[in-house]
Amino acid sequence: MISIDRDGDIAIVTVDNPPVNALGQALRQGLWDAVGTLDADDTIRAVVLICAGRTFIAGADVTEFGKPPMPPHLPDLVDRLEQAAKPWTAAIHGSALGGGFEVAMGCRFRVALDTASVGLPEVSLGIVPGASGTVRTPRLAGVEAAVDLVTTGRPVKAAKALSLGLIDALVTGDLRAEAVAFARTVLTQPLPQPISTRPVTSPDPAWWDEQKKAITKRAKGEIAPLRALDCLRVAAEKPFADAMAHERATFLDLRASDQAAALRHIFFAERAAPKPAHLNAKPKDIRSAAVIGGGTMGAGIAAALRDAGLPVILIERDDEAVQRGLANLRNIFDGAVKRGKLTEAQAQARMDGVTAGSDYALLADTDLVIEAVFEDLSVKRAVFTQLGQTCRPDAILATNTSYLDPRLIAQGLPHPDRFIGLHFFSPANVMKLLEIVPTPTTSNETLATGFALARALNKIPVQAGICDGFIGNRILKRYRAEAETLVRQGTPIAAIDAAMRAHGFAMGPFEAQDLGGLDIAYLQREGARAAGQDVPETLGDILVRAGRKGQKTAGGWYDYAPGDRTPQPSETTAALLADHITTGPVLTAESIAARLTGAMAAEGKAILAEGIALKPSDIDLVKVHGYGYPRWRGGPMFAVAG
Repeated sequence: MISIDRDGDIAIVTVDNPPVNALGQALRQGLWDAVGTLDADDTIRAVVLICAGRTFIAGADVTEFGKPPMPPHLPDLVDRLEQAAKPWTAAIHGSALGGGFEVAMGCRFRVALDTASVGLPEVSLGIVPGASGTVRTPRLAGVEAAVDLVTTGRPVKAAKALSLGLIDALVTGDLRAEAVAFARTVLTQPLPQPISTRPVTSPDPAWWDEQKKAITKRAKGEIAPLRALDCLRVAAEKPFADAMAHERATFLDLRASDQAAALRHIFFAERAAPKPAHLNAKPKDIRSAAVIGGGTMGAGIAAALRDAGLPVILIERDDEAVQRGLANLRNIFDGAVKRGKLTEAQAQARMDGVTAGSDYALLADTDLVIEAVFEDLSVKRAVFTQLGQTCRPDAILATNTSYLDPRLIAQGLPHPDRFIGLHFFSPANVMKLLEIVPTPTTSNETLATGFALARALNKIPVQAGICDGFIGNRILKRYRAEAETLVRQGTPIAAIDAAMRAHGFAMGPFEAQDLGGLDIAYLQREGARAAGQDVPETLGDILVRAGRKGQKTAGGWYDYAPGDRTPQPSETTAALLADHITTGPVLTAESIAARLTGAMAAEGKAILAEGIALKPSDIDLVKVHGYGYPRWRGGPMFAVAG
């Protein structure tokens, strides 16, 4: 796990604890002992700390989460590194995250490959850094940089880390050789002060108040970012020892919190999702892909495939539609350029990897085809009839349907073992969730390929059985129905939305419907009615029939002024629904949220009982990553289990 080599008077301490060199107790002890060994060796003048494998120390050992900490404790190890008689240089590749970056800050110097990144992501687990991350970072890089790094939890690339002062040098090529050369060079210069003794200047109180307001708005009820800000302020205003004691007390308090437990639940569910235990086949290699349909969803899927480096063929029904599809795709990449996510050259390279046309013969040698056309059974069947005639017999053929039965879509398809449902969420190049829906004829190899594709696209895959709406939309339907029930019982629309925002959702159920369009679900219900199903009239149906489809018509559940997306209470809606509303008890925001999340959980239990979802955590992943359920609450199934 720890080995010591030497290059003349420079010792090289190598950490080898695969897969990510996590800071388990044995590794902490090994580093602790290495400091003592090298301090006692008079032939060693400096030390380089480097890691084997694909990354530097990437953080804590997740198997120790929720367990009592064992010595040596990480804060003590970081102090011991800083107080070593010989200056240590951390040589960083891959990611130095959390405790890994705190170890690096215990070293006197930090050098990193230009491909590396550093960060303190603890708030994403409902805690704050617990080994000086909030205390040393402002002394190393200044308060402003530390606040951004710690309260967002987002890592930064090596070049930015250098500009912020988080690392001392950027290197390319042979990290070990470069780090040894760096360590030898700095011995000829006066050593910098240990980070713990460096001065720090606190901004004025008004600046801290501004940060608190901004973080409160961003956190939407999550407590760790605000507690991290508090730790950083103490670090800027108090002596090092006092700030360390405050950070440690905050860390221990949050570690035992409900939010941390919920975030750990989601973390472990995400880790397990890409490779579920029941997969027992090797996936096919996917070297090329195609998308049928260039609308909002199809263009988003094509963009996701291009982001993953796959060449894409985009098929539309005629030349005019082809040009619209290409324009939709180009708009996605142009938007990424405007946000600084892509350079102009990268965006052009994305577009250069797209072949577009209306001739299905273009698909003759494609490995994977994803259908993303209008949600109409006959339209989709026609697509798969053509795909069955054109594509290779071993090409994976997938439908992106949200509600339709994939078995009906694939009826008559030759080689149905290669057919699968891949339900993306819009915008498909952004949303992380991918519902994978096998049919009874889907082969294990095809199923495994679906999960492999999700990994390649950096998405969270969840297997779903076949039912109306699969997992996510089925629960959404129940959630919306319960929200309408509350309205019928006299709870104001705005109060319901406000309650769900207070619960941690970005928006309430009625605001969300107005944004997406009430007509989408209405048309789905009308289709079911036309097919002979008994679908009761909803309040949403009444609004759509009156021409109120949401923001697109300047009115839905709410009214909207021209050019303004702010929802305003609507007298028109109140009049349209008045005959369907009774006067009921006034509910608190907490009671409203409990009713709605309880409805989600009840539907989730039914989904589990029917085998539509394989485990409760799958349902939680669907709601968190596809429907805005607050991550820090763990999902509806975690909430009722707790």
